[in-house]
Amino acid sequence: MALETNTDRLMSDINVTPFVDVMLVLLIIFMVTAPMMVQGVDVALPETSSEALPSQQQVLIVTVDKDQGVHINDFKVDLAFLREKLSKILKNRKDREVYLRADKNVPYGLVAKVMAEIKAAGVKRLGMVTAPVQEETSKKDR
Repeated sequence: MALETNTDRLMSDINVTPFVDVMLVLLIIFMVTAPMMVQGVDVALPETSSEALPSQQQVLIVTVDKDQGVHINDFKVDLAFLREKLSKILKNRKDREVYLRADKNVPYGLVAKVMAEIKAAGVKRLGMVTAPVQEETSKKDR
């Protein structure tokens, strides 16, 4: 007696192997590209010997980068519209405090103009952001 096998039947199971392959490839792509997505503005801050100020809430930071571009947090703003933008942002804030970060290679005159625009926008307290002084390793090795 020979048993009949029906090989023409449809398979009702889903083959997940191609889906797993695609997901692994996407995972590898995202792992490789994630470090390249660095946000923020690159600024070489001047170094000073002062202590960090405590901060409990998110602060508003105005940055002047090495290309003399002005940014409010991470958004680029033209210097001519800085006062207007800051006024609108500060209108809904209780604290009128802004921190200024400026690259150490930016001309002092531009930093002074930015400070004047910030104060004209109605800022009560303006803080300067600096980096701590790096001690030379030769002094430590004595």
